[in-house]
Amino acid sequence: MTILLVDDEREIADLAALYLENEGFNTRKFYCGRDALECVAREKIDLAILDVMLPDIDGFELCRRIREEHMFPILMLTAKDAELDKITGLALGADDYVTKPFRPLELVARVKAQLRRFTRYNPSREAEEDVLSIKGLTLNRLTHECTLDEKPLSLTPTEFSILWLLMEKPGQVIGAEELFERVWGEKYLNNAGNTVMVHIRHLREKLGDSAEKPRYIRTVWGVGYKIEN
Repeated sequence: MTILLVDDEREIADLAALYLENEGFNTRKFYCGRDALECVAREKIDLAILDVMLPDIDGFELCRRIREEHMFPILMLTAKDAELDKITGLALGADDYVTKPFRPLELVARVKAQLRRFTRYNPSREAEEDVLSIKGLTLNRLTHECTLDEKPLSLTPTEFSILWLLMEKPGQVIGAEELFERVWGEKYLNNAGNTVMVHIRHLREKLGDSAEKPRYIRTVWGVGYKIEN
């Protein structure tokens, strides 16, 4: 798949392109909007990453022009805490936004997530989301690796599976019964809830998380667990 990357900060564009290419994507990298529009007109693009601040056409106008003829996913790169930029980009047809400074692995994960959603409605395109990332926590299903703020985090296979299920459905509560039966592949019994609880506690310890003020795993009492995006 081919990713269009537009950012006038060359170091950022080069770094993002490097990570995307390491994941097997082709990239078309530009430092201004007009060159990017010419590329879109002559090549098949699967997803675009557009910086808001560009020297000629700003990212909003670039997004608007792309949307006149193309429906591939668009991610906007916005300044930190620029809430208006996020709202404007989404209103013009952007699918998601990434705040600068961003973690390259999170950018890759968001690209894969958008491509996966897009291909659900376009079966001819092939994409699979094998990387999940939330608030600096990244899981790679192919390599079975976990990183926290880009630092390796050692997880057991069971811990990895629990975390993957929670991150796969951010904001949704997953009950202890569902977690147990999907991870352990056994019928949920009376003491199974304690097994899940122990593994959740171990995960929180490794993540530096707490039940009282969770950054990642939140307990919904009497229901189950969830991770907020």
